[in-house]
Amino acid sequence: MSTMTTTLIEEELAAIVGVTHVGQETRDINGVVPSVAVSPGSTKEIASVLQFANSRDLVVAPVGGFTKQQTGGIPERVDILLRLDRLNQVEHYDPGDLTVSLGAGITFAEVQSKLAEHQQWLPYDAPNLECSTVGGSLATASPGPMKSSVGGLREFCIGVQFVTADGKIAKGGARVVKNVAGYDLMKLMIGSYGSLAVITQANFKVFPKPRQTSTFLCSFATLEDALAFRNRVLQSPLTPMCLEIISPRAPEYLCDPAPTHSPDDYAPGHPVAPPATEWQIALRAGGSDNVLARYRRELGAAVTKELDDEKEAQFWSWMSHFERSVLARHRNALMIYTHLTIQNVGAAIQALERCAPDHNFLPVAIGRAATGNLVLAFVPLSVDPPAVMQYANCVSAFRALLPPGSAAVVTQCPKEAKAYFDVWGSSSTDVEMMRTVKRALDPNNILNRGRFIV
Repeated sequence: MSTMTTTLIEEELAAIVGVTHVGQETRDINGVVPSVAVSPGSTKEIASVLQFANSRDLVVAPVGGFTKQQTGGIPERVDILLRLDRLNQVEHYDPGDLTVSLGAGITFAEVQSKLAEHQQWLPYDAPNLECSTVGGSLATASPGPMKSSVGGLREFCIGVQFVTADGKIAKGGARVVKNVAGYDLMKLMIGSYGSLAVITQANFKVFPKPRQTSTFLCSFATLEDALAFRNRVLQSPLTPMCLEIISPRAPEYLCDPAPTHSPDDYAPGHPVAPPATEWQIALRAGGSDNVLARYRRELGAAVTKELDDEKEAQFWSWMSHFERSVLARHRNALMIYTHLTIQNVGAAIQALERCAPDHNFLPVAIGRAATGNLVLAFVPLSVDPPAVMQYANCVSAFRALLPPGSAAVVTQCPKEAKAYFDVWGSSSTDVEMMRTVKRALDPNNILNRGRFIV
């Protein structure tokens, strides 16, 4: 885009949102730097921005906390970065009715602080809690550790307001819990990565916050032993809030600050971290003293450490920041999120353990042991970035080892490698269905063009 064209676009946007809310963004989206960044202050202003972009064939990338902008393919271009940071209000909160309406740009840290005043919360551990926004978390359908007990955000989101690519303001669901009218457009928006419309507001059921919780760390010699323990927990009367599996090397990244390494640590034959063999299950429970005492009795000798209060909060913060911690130390790491059946968790981790060394990576994993949502890291064995085809071959080999019906989404890798494989790993049927929906809601393809469904 020419400088003159950019200037004209800035003037048009300034007329909509004010000159102080139009500028430049230095951060890139998979290597593509946006031409203009704009921060509307209301849903109506967002609608006007999208009407303008749609009429000029300008590509728009919605963004919240900028925590998931490297996920997906390489965009054709980004003419307008649509920031939602000014939509950061609690629009409505009724503690008695257990409902809250939130602007899409508010962070989860702010939300939880507000709800805590009434001993309530949203039972969701957002990745990067201080930065992750409500709209971004819905758009990416990010599964936090508490999905084991309460499901994801979609299970207690009861309504959304959104703006279509041509600037129409619409909504799905409502502010009340009992609502069954109309098409479930709300679920369509959740997980669409901002490619169908821009979420501007969301309504949630909220829940009483446990007055006390404890986290039990249980250690095992093998993956099989850890999964057998998980199965016993799932078949027992216990109902843990979180049930996470942690691979032997993962604790190196569950710390603050993360330890640093010298280039010599990457020499051939020199491990990135001291050899580790123990697998862990992290189980979080909430309730009265009697309830927590029962967990201690039932879990027995498997428990090697119990965390509460500040230490527990710090541990789950580290779990939330796992991916960021890996990438802070290994910017060329390959990160994959899986969506599996519970029975296939072991097979996916075994595929990681087998595939990573074959392609000169170290395997690291954490994830929801009771839902199949794993965060897998392939850490390069050298400070020099692996060859592009090394990433592509590793992704292909890993997916080939997964059981049928499993999904593996590449969330992070060097952008040069993304041209050689499908980051989503979707079936042809899924892609065609999504293209049909995309054409219906965004016929001019202005939202995130090239990053998702083409």
